[in-house]
Amino acid sequence: QVYLEESGGGLVHTGGSLTLSCTASGSIPGFNGMGWYRQTPGKEREMVATATNGGWTNYGDSVKGRFTISRESGWNTVYLQMNSLIPEDTAVYYCTLYALTGDPAYWGQGTQVTVSS
Repeated sequence: QVYLEESGGGLVHTGGSLTLSCTASGSIPGFNGMGWYRQTPGKEREMVATATNGGWTNYGDSVKGRFTISRESGWNTVYLQMNSLIPEDTAVYYCTLYALTGDPAYWGQGTQVTVSS
């Protein structure tokens, strides 16, 4: 069993910042990396940021230049620094652990981020 525990969500005003963190524990199999997705009601879950074990990072177009993903040196913790937040960033943010195939394999329970205008 793999557990992904997220923290750091909350309410912030437009232009503010938040940092999300996620730690994986349990019987972690070989994996390709970790990342963050977000979802709003009625919409599909979208990729926000990815960090592979090889150090490659990727961002969704809507967050490039504002969000930064980083990993702990032990590899099982991932952070998402979110700056210049806008109301459109309001969503439930989910941490994911990528399988060796590169597909999301495990998900956290989600943490709510709300940006007020």
